[in-house]
Amino acid sequence: MAAAVFVAARLLRGSSAWGRRRRFGLPARRQFSNGGAYTNIPLSTPLPGVPKPVFATVDGQEKFETKVTTLENGLRVASQNKFGQFCTVGILINSGSRYEAKYISGIAHFLEKLAFSSTARFDSKDEILLTLEKHGGICDCQTSRDTTMYAVSADSRGLDTVVGLLADVVLQPCLTDEELEMTRMAVQFELEDLNMRPDPEPLLTEMIHEAAYRGNTVGLHRFCPPENIARIDREVLHSYLRSYYTPERMVLAGVGVEHERLVESATRHLLGVQPAWGDTGAVAVDRSVAQYTGGIVKLERDMSNVSLGPTPIPELTHIMVGLESCSFLEDDFIPFAVLNMMMGGGGSFSAGGPGKGMFSRLYLNVLNRHHWMYNATSYHHSYEDTGLLCIHASADPRQVREMVEIITKEFILMGGTVDVVELQRAKTQLMSMLMMNLESRPVIFEDVGRQVLATHSRKLPHELCALIRNVKPEDVKRVAAKMLRGKPAVAALGDLSGLPSYEHIQAALSSRDGRLPRMYRLFR
Repeated sequence: MAAAVFVAARLLRGSSAWGRRRRFGLPARRQFSNGGAYTNIPLSTPLPGVPKPVFATVDGQEKFETKVTTLENGLRVASQNKFGQFCTVGILINSGSRYEAKYISGIAHFLEKLAFSSTARFDSKDEILLTLEKHGGICDCQTSRDTTMYAVSADSRGLDTVVGLLADVVLQPCLTDEELEMTRMAVQFELEDLNMRPDPEPLLTEMIHEAAYRGNTVGLHRFCPPENIARIDREVLHSYLRSYYTPERMVLAGVGVEHERLVESATRHLLGVQPAWGDTGAVAVDRSVAQYTGGIVKLERDMSNVSLGPTPIPELTHIMVGLESCSFLEDDFIPFAVLNMMMGGGGSFSAGGPGKGMFSRLYLNVLNRHHWMYNATSYHHSYEDTGLLCIHASADPRQVREMVEIITKEFILMGGTVDVVELQRAKTQLMSMLMMNLESRPVIFEDVGRQVLATHSRKLPHELCALIRNVKPEDVKRVAAKMLRGKPAVAALGDLSGLPSYEHIQAALSSRDGRLPRMYRLFR
């Protein structure tokens, strides 16, 4: 009964609206316009009575080129125009663990943790953070094997304040006893975390560099060794800073700022400033060129209880095999980048399945064919004088030998035939990744800073894309063949009872098919 009343009320409301339209003389239905009411004007001609539009034009020059100015003291100022309210500004220094051969290992790691602490103008880290908060800013410091980077993202209107703060943080740190003690605790915690975390990739990367460049440059420890934590003090840090924190080894980079304003701020805050460690004078800087040695680094460890919980990670043995590639200053760097993208790879969790679009070699040839492989990923590390192309693989300890043979076979196949379709796919993916990453302002900042630090200029994205498009199958085959002539670097972590010897791995990479030498036993 209630439903019938509700429907009747709906009909009455509808009929009353219909009646109102009839009563006031309105048409009972909407009249649509037809072609006869208006003049038939083709879309290819301008509309009558409408002002002629004025379109933006380009004069053929790149409007977003990176501008670079060198100050009197040798410091370079680089900027990239990018519209928006916020900017990213920072100082990049040609400094890192590769320059610690004459010093106690671990200084760069200490300096990373000490960044943005008290300075000559700021009494504490909290005061620095409060100053940045007034401009909506955040700060960070990162060190790698060859670069130290201090960066701030903040409102563009606070540019001068940000540059002054960066100058103070880099050149006038107090390095108090309390801060040094807190840093020792932070470094100790990070080392413990590195050895306990389920993801072994950072530790394996450290090990493969140690194996590839034993005792020199990029093979030196990036993380502070436990025995050096107590030995690093203010005098040691000042000695290192005096040699490497000099203006000619620095770049002040900014994205989202006007170049003239950045140069003015740099001149005001970074020109003629006396650093906290005194006058540098003439200092001897380590200019050693990386010497690739090859070799093996093994770390036997029980990995059965790495990740405890309702669904623990199974016990795995991790192997990383690498060969020397080239520096990022060489022409072969782009073909190596394409080769690395062509190898691709990842974890078995994402392997296979319809619509996944995973067509890289390590997915098709390894993860999709060998269900027991938990991971197979290609990495390319490149520096100003050398490079390293690696494959990281993980599997059950009982299948280590088979896993190593699969990796060596994939290395041998790199020097074989390159399919045109897979090459085009790899080039498209590399360009897509490049352009996608450069949508982010902090990534542009790092790209500008690192390129200007290394080459005093910057290749723009469209130039890099043109170089990628020009890579041909014979280029990939050539660089792979050159790489395969070198000695391998091997890093192994976990239960290594089934690991082949280094000589057998080297023999497999020198063979035609990548197979390990057969092992014959008289008794089983």
